[in-house]
Amino acid sequence: MKYSSAPENHTTRRILAIASTTALVVAFTVSLSQPAHAEKVTPPSLPPGLAEVPAGNTAFLVGHAVGTQNYVCVPTDFGFAFALFTPEATLFRDNDKQIITHFFSPNLSPIPPETLGTIRATWQDSRDTSRVWAKVHQPNGAVIVDKHTNAIAWLTLDVVGTQEGPTGGDTLADTTFVQRLNTVGGGAPETGCASSGDVGREVFVPYTADYFFFKKDRH
Repeated sequence: MKYSSAPENHTTRRILAIASTTALVVAFTVSLSQPAHAEKVTPPSLPPGLAEVPAGNTAFLVGHAVGTQNYVCVPTDFGFAFALFTPEATLFRDNDKQIITHFFSPNLSPIPPETLGTIRATWQDSRDTSRVWAKVHQPNGAVIVDKHTNAIAWLTLDVVGTQEGPTGGDTLADTTFVQRLNTVGGGAPETGCASSGDVGREVFVPYTADYFFFKKDRH
């Protein structure tokens, strides 16, 4: 007598399909989580005179910035000069994925004694919109590395405000210090702002830089 094995075959196929799907999900999850844990951020050696980030803080993120430093011609006590009114830059990972935008904005979440609304350098995460505001460290928070080019200074900045995104995004919320390093371009123009007729003239100077974000070590 011949018996049909169709039910058994059907059950076997279902078990194999479930096992295969589970394996794929596990493999995909591992592949996503590995880079986050494996990534190690190592800032370059600092030039002489530039303030170091205090011990107990470690770099956790680096963004490669491409953008402009934007200047406007203004009158001064000594004549006329270009003054920075905002940077405009996009920060990318090594894989060219956009991660952060950089600009000036009012500090909406100040850390005392910082005053609410003070205009500060700002970085906003492109995904979760968390923000950090910072000011140049005093003393020795700025150093011109190459005086023969138009490169802006390398900076060490103290965080004076952080804010989570509206849905709880916190990528930048724990930032304690920011460093701007490896700068190319971005310096104020040497000409074009010499008289009252130049006042109000805006110039957008291309630059690149690496921004390193630090947070307190977890013990």
